[in-house]
Amino acid sequence: MLLAFYKPFGVLSQFTSDGSHNRTLAEFDFPANVYPVGRLDADSEGFLLLSDEARIVKYLLEPKYAHPRRYWVQVEGVPTEQDLVRLSGGVRVQDYTTRPCKVWHLKEQETERLPERMPPIRVRKNIPVSWIALELTEGKNRQVRRMTAACGFPTLRLVRVQIGALFLPILEEQNKLSCGVWRKLDEKEGGLVLGKFR
Repeated sequence: MLLAFYKPFGVLSQFTSDGSHNRTLAEFDFPANVYPVGRLDADSEGFLLLSDEARIVKYLLEPKYAHPRRYWVQVEGVPTEQDLVRLSGGVRVQDYTTRPCKVWHLKEQETERLPERMPPIRVRKNIPVSWIALELTEGKNRQVRRMTAACGFPTLRLVRVQIGALFLPILEEQNKLSCGVWRKLDEKEGGLVLGKFR
């Protein structure tokens, strides 16, 4: 079983509390014995997979298979093409250099279908904001936020919109998935996520 969940802001990618004020997955009535595949930080939103099959979880988390994950990122400032080239070539953050990735500007109409974030992002009157997309094949802790900050563009909002070849269903015309809602993926959708997995 493979489930797609639109994780809201302020929700941990786990079923037990960490003692903070953040909510947990236990609030969303998932079937028994499912586990999140990877994680999204509490202050990130979007596509989270859950499964009751340990081998699927292990496969999707295995770095050698380099499953692509796409993020829409609202940043403070407006990156130039040179900034995007720097991001895409690998950025030194903490004690490692990120793998090369795909990065591009998003048009405003592309992000209009996203639900409003609650609470809203902070906005400073004198500093513009913009949206970029990053497609990564690794998922180190808070990697996207550290990458954009290292290039001078702090992340204000982070939404994972794609895993493998499956786009977040909230953005499709059919089978929409509302924020805070989950559904079971059908065989075709599962194939888009799992690729050649057997």
